[in-house]
Amino acid sequence: MTSTPYPLDKLDRAILQRLQHNGRETYDVIGEQVGLSSSAVLRRVKRLEEMGVIERYVALVKPESVGLSMTAYLNVRLEKFTEASKRNPLDLFRASVQTWPEVVECVALTGDMDYLLRVVVADMAHYSRFVMDTLLRHPSVQDCKTSFVLDRVKVTTALPVQPGLSS
Repeated sequence: MTSTPYPLDKLDRAILQRLQHNGRETYDVIGEQVGLSSSAVLRRVKRLEEMGVIERYVALVKPESVGLSMTAYLNVRLEKFTEASKRNPLDLFRASVQTWPEVVECVALTGDMDYLLRVVVADMAHYSRFVMDTLLRHPSVQDCKTSFVLDRVKVTTALPVQPGLSS
């Protein structure tokens, strides 16, 4: 899970900050903002992509605009090993969660629960079908607890890569 951070200078961080704000910004505009030529920005962006600092580019879709007005966070506890020959419940769950479109994020946790799922659905009926017909029927799932989102106070995909930070 942890990896050694890549050596990023002030200009790399400034470029990353601009791209996180607007991934479609031109290299000319970014160059003006960070004090480089567009070709220098292009070289740095290509290097950041090759190093894996920039993982990919995506379009962020507003859930409500596509009929997904309900977000829930589900704490999930899995059964533990019961037989030596049985496949690891964690592996079974990890593989299954990849196929559930309602789950937009799944993280492993410390503490009482094993995973936290962020689930986006159309409404309570859709949520109920997902929990009853998919999640609770999974052979590895022992228990789940749900919290529904009432209001989004802050939502961002941007990481705090301020140019002033040293590597």
